[in-house]
Amino acid sequence: MRFGIQFFPDVGPEVKSAQDYWREALHLVSLCDELGFDNVRTVEHYFHPYGGYSPNPIVFLAAAAMRTAKARLITGAVLPVFNNPLKLAAEIAMLDAISGGRLDVGFARAFLPHEFAHFKVSLDESRARFDEGVEQVRLLLENESASHDGEFHAFENVTSLPRPTQQPRPPFWIAALATPQSFEGAGRAGHGIMAIPMAGAMMADLIGLYRENWRAAGHPGDGQVMLAFHMLCHADGGRAARIARDPLNRYLKSLVDGASHWLGGSNSADYPGYDKIIASLNAETFDTQVEKGAAWVGEPAAIIDTIKRYEKMVGGFEIASLQVNFNTVAVEDAEASMRLFSETVMPGF
Repeated sequence: MRFGIQFFPDVGPEVKSAQDYWREALHLVSLCDELGFDNVRTVEHYFHPYGGYSPNPIVFLAAAAMRTAKARLITGAVLPVFNNPLKLAAEIAMLDAISGGRLDVGFARAFLPHEFAHFKVSLDESRARFDEGVEQVRLLLENESASHDGEFHAFENVTSLPRPTQQPRPPFWIAALATPQSFEGAGRAGHGIMAIPMAGAMMADLIGLYRENWRAAGHPGDGQVMLAFHMLCHADGGRAARIARDPLNRYLKSLVDGASHWLGGSNSADYPGYDKIIASLNAETFDTQVEKGAAWVGEPAAIIDTIKRYEKMVGGFEIASLQVNFNTVAVEDAEASMRLFSETVMPGF
């Protein structure tokens, strides 16, 4: 198992400035090579404290590339629905060059109705725009001259510059929440899957679907699964809980607030059951997240036990992407947590 860190800004200007947030994030990135963290990831979201400080993950990852010589840089994830594929493909290749070929590209459909409303894009176009966008970016990166006549974007005989440093292109990942079709499609296409462990049994089934479709498509191996967790490691388990409890509860509240339109009447065939998913998240707390293994909080021995139990429950996964400075967790606490986790937890995996 490989361990990375991810940054999901969950604060607004009244809590912490963007300048302070990203300065602290880059400090934590600078520890990755020393501590053995494999990758760095951030999101694309807009307009709301839930992720809104990160409208372009490529900007942050370009800076992160200068703070580490070994860690992979992962978009987690870019949103084709709000981006022109010609621009996105060029920016991806530029970051691949800046990082010396250390880029992995995660794509997501987006799921917050307020973002679609502000961009004036229909929720019902989400999957079609996503499928077309990923395919068009792939064509632009893999081919010296690319053409595609899509429903939303079209181009003819385009040579996207710069060309990718990694050949034929950086690895692709697909972000998915709970839609089986997303897990199946990622497996068939031979892409990695990045997911959020909302519930152990459900995640086990979804990962199983992904790996079945991967093998059925003839791809070698079993694919690559990346799961996201909140993590706070401290020598005193009680102290770890006190540091993490309120920030994690606020994070969960912010998520539900950002997605509240699903509870207020938004619906789309592209997002079946999302009203129920967000309603279930509304019932989540620090305690429920820790209990089900979705948050790794405690002393090292307890975290090791949690990882082993969760890994067994879902049938294994390749990468744990750890939120270490979620909400208002102080950068000093996040650094101490990373150091202890590196020294005491990572060697066992």
